[in-house]
Amino acid sequence: MPSVLPDGDPAPADGLLPASCAHEAEGRTMSFYVHIPFCTVRCGYCDFNTYTATELGSGSSQATYAATVGKEISFAREVMDRSGQPHREIETVFFGGGTPTLLPASDLVSVLDQIRKDFGLKPGAEITTEANPDSVTRESLQELANGGFTRVSFGMQSAVPHVLKVLERTHDPKRVPQAVAWAREAGLDVSVDLIYGTPGESLEDWRTSIEAALSYKPDHISAYALIIEEGTKLAAQIRRGEVPNIDDDDHAEKYQLADDMFAAAGFSWYEVSNWAKTPANACQHNIAYWKGGDWWGAGPGAHSHVGGLRWWNVKHPAAYQQRIDAGISPGHGREYPDAQAAQLERTMLLTRLSSGMQISELDDTGRRKVAGLIADELIDAQAAFAGTIVLTQRGRLLADLVVRELLDF
Repeated sequence: MPSVLPDGDPAPADGLLPASCAHEAEGRTMSFYVHIPFCTVRCGYCDFNTYTATELGSGSSQATYAATVGKEISFAREVMDRSGQPHREIETVFFGGGTPTLLPASDLVSVLDQIRKDFGLKPGAEITTEANPDSVTRESLQELANGGFTRVSFGMQSAVPHVLKVLERTHDPKRVPQAVAWAREAGLDVSVDLIYGTPGESLEDWRTSIEAALSYKPDHISAYALIIEEGTKLAAQIRRGEVPNIDDDDHAEKYQLADDMFAAAGFSWYEVSNWAKTPANACQHNIAYWKGGDWWGAGPGAHSHVGGLRWWNVKHPAAYQQRIDAGISPGHGREYPDAQAAQLERTMLLTRLSSGMQISELDDTGRRKVAGLIADELIDAQAAFAGTIVLTQRGRLLADLVVRELLDF
């Protein structure tokens, strides 16, 4: 959840959605994202809307946060009803942050219970929480599982101490396998998140992290290239020459290594940065994002999307709580992407998936570009002949270039 809010039109205090948002809603999935903006420390690379205890200030607290989010969930139910939205049970819920598991497990379960009460959960709904390995116990994970959570995503990032130090991650790498084992005992599916391209990380360091992640036998692995965001501590360190800058060729080499090693271990990529042991282990919540489903984002700075309309909440937890307590929408701004922006986003998201994008969705110019992209080995020839754009490994490395070519940007 990025810390800088986008531009847009002011969001109405009543939160009501235009009638057009209900068009064909029955054919779209409905999900919930719950933002938990609390962290023990702020990592030097992080640009998310998160707060440590010293940054939080007055007007909000971790102790009352679950109850405040619960009020927004009930407000969301009222808004959806008053806006003519058909009733849809929630198919996926994702608790992100921040570190959601800094809250007691009982708080996270109470928020999920509120979603279940106001919206209903579809049978077999995927319920995920992110977690730092040092913020869970055997008992807390069991409580989450008992409360309806089905999946936990651990922020492992690296298995190499000096890499974790640059990232300012505080957990002990030895804690990760223990946390994974506890989650397994509780019956939860397990994902681990990795970051590659950290300044000072060698190829062998990265290999060590991959080997460690695979040794824990997770169901799912995410591997993201480190992006240096302006305003972060790491960006300032690079600017001052205290640590080296990131390198695109280094990123590419590490991505290829990860993809090859994951494949050899029986994982299949289903999105550029995500691999699953089986199709059932793919993160259904994120797939709903990439395929244009609807979701309500609860919490400060959280983003929502229903029927093409996007809106985002006020950023600071104190301002968020003030609006919730006043019974008005926490929405700060909203927008309807125009046709060009919508097509860009749809192409960008669908081509990142292994299921790809239908060539028929492109205009004549885009369709003419397909042959060149096949020749450049950026998209799979066999899939293209069947009418679908599917990226090759090289295409995944150059995914943005593929989209620009297809849309003639």
